[in-house]
Amino acid sequence: MALRLTVQRAAWQAHIDSIADTVDGLVPVVKGNGYGFGRATLHPLVKSLSDYVCVGTVYELDSVGDRVTPVVLTPASTQPPSTAAMAILTIGSLRDIDILRGRRGRIIVKLQSSMRRYGATPAELHDVVSAASGADLEVVGYSLHLPLAGSDADRVAEVEAWLEMIDERKPLWLSHLQPQWYADLRSRHPNRQFRLRLGTTLWHGDKSFLHLHTDVAAVHSIATGERAGYRQVEVTDGGHLVLVGAGSAHGVAALPDGASPFHFARTRMAMLEPPHMHTSMLVCSNDSPCPDVGDRVDVQRPLVSALIDEIEWV
Repeated sequence: MALRLTVQRAAWQAHIDSIADTVDGLVPVVKGNGYGFGRATLHPLVKSLSDYVCVGTVYELDSVGDRVTPVVLTPASTQPPSTAAMAILTIGSLRDIDILRGRRGRIIVKLQSSMRRYGATPAELHDVVSAASGADLEVVGYSLHLPLAGSDADRVAEVEAWLEMIDERKPLWLSHLQPQWYADLRSRHPNRQFRLRLGTTLWHGDKSFLHLHTDVAAVHSIATGERAGYRQVEVTDGGHLVLVGAGSAHGVAALPDGASPFHFARTRMAMLEPPHMHTSMLVCSNDSPCPDVGDRVDVQRPLVSALIDEIEWV
């Protein structure tokens, strides 16, 4: 029983290589669950793509390869552990600088984008940069985390609004720009240095070479009106209970609209009750396709929120 990610290795690697060939200033992002692959799977690939890798927090610095400089994306909220000494940290406020005071090292100043998350506003920027210098922190660049909503043209306009406010000798690290728009931005500002952080675009691509599925562990017949499951749910349309090896422990849940994320033979399978821990209980009516024990059921789930048991390379 497993939640399994099947990857067409050649197509996946060709996609990664094509991104690396076309994006000047590419910085891979390896954070969270490693985009479904696991951070330990992705980190060895980074050194052939970039001298840098972005991680989410100081607690995700494990598995970073030799001769690769990690950049921590989330601003310091507590004093980082000693294992973060080799990393470039991110700050976005005077409070972040106070936390790092007495700790020399390289930092990137986060600029507040229209997302309104972390980062210095235009009015705060001068004070933040000055305070960093006074705390013996070396500013090596600026960072702008752009929203997903809106168009690439909107995001480029937001980037360009910041250019006159930052030191042109230091690179601006960007996210959520499509490579072609990033290339156009670079061509319009040839004297500026840019870096493009890529995670989903780099590791997932069009997802045609990625397939998420789980095993059928058991199949039981059940009649209309009988009850089953943790909550003793009454079955309204008899047929078969299908137990599959993926549940809440894997990050598997109903879709935002409440629909089942499980499919077999291109047919959505009804859930008896919400997924629980390592098993989900599904119901197949007598007039719908029903898998057998050992068959695989497709799982509709964002890879960034899935805890995958096994990667199958084909």
